[in-house]
Amino acid sequence: MNEHIRNRLARLDRIEEAGVSGYPNDFTPEHTTEELRAAAGDTEAEALQAEPVPGVIAGRIMTLRVMGKASFFHLKDRAGTLQVFVRRDAVGEAEYGIFKKFEVGDIVGVRGALMRTRTGELSLAATEVRILSKAIRPLPEKFHGLQDVEARYRQRYVDLIVNDDVREVFRVRAGVIKHIRQTLDERGFMEVETPMMHPVPGGAAARPFITHHNALDIDLYLRIAPELYLKRLLVGGMERVYEINRNFRNEGLSPRHNPEFTMLEFYQAYATYEDLMDFTEALITGLAQSVLGTLQVPFGEDGILDLSPPWPRLDLRDAVREAAGLSADAIEDPAALRAWLKARDVDAPAGWGPGKLLAEVYDVAVEPTLVNPTFIIHHPVEISPLARRNGDDPSITDRFELIIGGREIANAFSELNDPRDQRARFEAQIAAKAAGDDEAHGMDTDFLRALEYGMPPAAGEGIGIDRLVMLLTNRQHIKEVILFPLLRPEAE
Repeated sequence: MNEHIRNRLARLDRIEEAGVSGYPNDFTPEHTTEELRAAAGDTEAEALQAEPVPGVIAGRIMTLRVMGKASFFHLKDRAGTLQVFVRRDAVGEAEYGIFKKFEVGDIVGVRGALMRTRTGELSLAATEVRILSKAIRPLPEKFHGLQDVEARYRQRYVDLIVNDDVREVFRVRAGVIKHIRQTLDERGFMEVETPMMHPVPGGAAARPFITHHNALDIDLYLRIAPELYLKRLLVGGMERVYEINRNFRNEGLSPRHNPEFTMLEFYQAYATYEDLMDFTEALITGLAQSVLGTLQVPFGEDGILDLSPPWPRLDLRDAVREAAGLSADAIEDPAALRAWLKARDVDAPAGWGPGKLLAEVYDVAVEPTLVNPTFIIHHPVEISPLARRNGDDPSITDRFELIIGGREIANAFSELNDPRDQRARFEAQIAAKAAGDDEAHGMDTDFLRALEYGMPPAAGEGIGIDRLVMLLTNRQHIKEVILFPLLRPEAE
């Protein structure tokens, strides 16, 4: 133990030697700091003295000035911060002596009445101050927060104590999820829960995590997407369903990727991908107005994202031709696409077909350049094994990705409901997996059986909640918007 901890433990001993528990559980706050500020309003000091406004609050000591007969500290609770004024005459000699052993970081309960100091600062004049939880470890010396980024993520509890802007990120996150639920519920969608452990991984192109069920003696896969189970519910007559939950993908870490992340997926019978573009535009602009109060969102150090509708809709092939400088013939030619990627030091495995190559060129040349909201439509069949083919061009699908700030925010398509075509797509994926594609789908025979009972024409969409919160809070790393992101184990 370092010296700071030894000193704090010694203070705790002295508090308890005086007959006071360092960790009682018999104090209940009746107000928040915000409620007390609202109760005081603009009331002047004389009026507060004439008609006292009582307050009973609890929270953490963030600053502390202890003097002989009177002391001040700032108490922070879930709603904000309020100064507390402690006079020896008001709380009593014995209690003031115990109070003088309190430290920054301790959690305390305070009972008193509102007042204003000579400088006009609203304060709670204490008649009782009690220790509720003695902090053994000191808070970081720099009040405005931990500077070691990994320490902030690992010790998120400290990060939340000292950095108000971090709390705000997670307030926005909660507001985003609440708004999404309200919007979908109002449109007749039902929230459901589907399995997190799958016998066959599917619903997305990703490498799964593998686990083992001892009683059944079978390998299972943490889900990479809930899609195939949600579409089974469409077969069962649940025509509008959604789920907000975790997905798990065994992939590398990056500013945009965490192996465990939160997704919204929803499915609507008798709808098309074009219907979902309209809905997505309304959903995101609505939640920006609800949570932030504006459609002009800060981006980077000095930029602004304009979420104002309508959002452009660009064909993927047209976008690639313009951004990559490739001709109409070249984007259909695997050799030309490989040459373009090779010139930019991008590896393209031998098993990739023209659709996969085209998608890789798009990822390099187009997606990072799209700042304001843009729908990219008509993705190749080769990379869209669950999407409906386009009626005019069977090499592409009725699918879109929504790109904002150079990031994919949403992915949606008109659903493939022909079991014959779906079986052929699964077989093509199996061949791709045999050729070395670790992210290709397997054969899900039960899902095919469900389709054979008849699934209504439908459209479905997935929206990454973490990336959406990054967008709305102007955060550049996904770990900033996940309370407890995955990190390497801490050295003992």
